[in-house]
Amino acid sequence: MDGNGCPVQKDAVETRDLLFGGSLVLCQDRKGYRFSIDAVLLAGLTRVKAKDRVMELGTGCGVVLLALAARNLGVHWEGVEIQPRLAFLARKNVDANGLAGRVFIHAMDWKDAPRIFPAHGFDLVVSNPPYRRPLSGRINPDAQKAAARHELRGSMEDMFACAAHLLKHGGRCAVIYPASRLDDAMVAAVGAGFRPKRLTLIHSHAEAPATLVHLECVKGAGQELHVAPPFFIYDGHGRYTAAMMRLHQGLLHAASND
Repeated sequence: MDGNGCPVQKDAVETRDLLFGGSLVLCQDRKGYRFSIDAVLLAGLTRVKAKDRVMELGTGCGVVLLALAARNLGVHWEGVEIQPRLAFLARKNVDANGLAGRVFIHAMDWKDAPRIFPAHGFDLVVSNPPYRRPLSGRINPDAQKAAARHELRGSMEDMFACAAHLLKHGGRCAVIYPASRLDDAMVAAVGAGFRPKRLTLIHSHAEAPATLVHLECVKGAGQELHVAPPFFIYDGHGRYTAAMMRLHQGLLHAASND
C-alpha cells in the first residue's frame, strides 16, 4: 500500500490523485480506464435530496459515489461495476477515504440487479453509461476503456430497465450522455416508464455546440421537461469557467429537502 492506504498491485501500476480541492484520494491504474470530466459533471450537476438512497450503475473506480458520500449528499450509497479490477479499485478508494460501512461496491453486471436487489429500494440512480453502439467507431484495444465507452456489456435500455426496478415511484435517474444521442436516451427512458424532467446542455465553450447533456428523468412522472441554462466547461481563454471550477473544487449542489 502507498502512504494513503491505496493498494498497489505488482501487475497494475497505480497512481494516487487528489480530487475536489484535495479532500478525496483516488487510486487508479496508470494505464487502462481512468475517470474523466464526465464523473465530475455527474456528481456536480445531479441534485441530491437529503434522505436519498443512491445507486450508481457503472461506478468505475467510485469517484461519483465518493464525492456524494463525503459531503453527505444522501444517506446511503451503493455502486455496481461489471469490471472486477475497477470494482476492486472502487472498494479500496472507499477504504482509503474512510467511507467503509457507508459506501458499498458490488462487482456485478447491472443487468443482474433485479435478481440481486429488492424492488423500489432507492431514490436516485446515477450513471455514465457507455456512449457508443457496439458497431460504431473504433473499439479501443484496452479492454477497460472499450467496455466503458462502447455498449459491449450493457446498453442505455438495459440501464433504464435496471433503474426502473431499483427506484421507487417518483425516483430519479440522472445520466451524462452525448448530445448526439439525446433522442436515444429519451426513448429508452420513456420505454422504461420514466419521463425526462430536467435537461442541461453541456458545451465545451460558449461558441461550441453542446457535446454532452445531463438528463434527469423521473419514474412514473407526467410530461413537462425543464431545460436548464447551458453549462460551459471552458471560457474564451481556454480556462475552466467559474461554474466548472466550483465542481472541481467539490462545491457540489447542496442537498435539497423538497
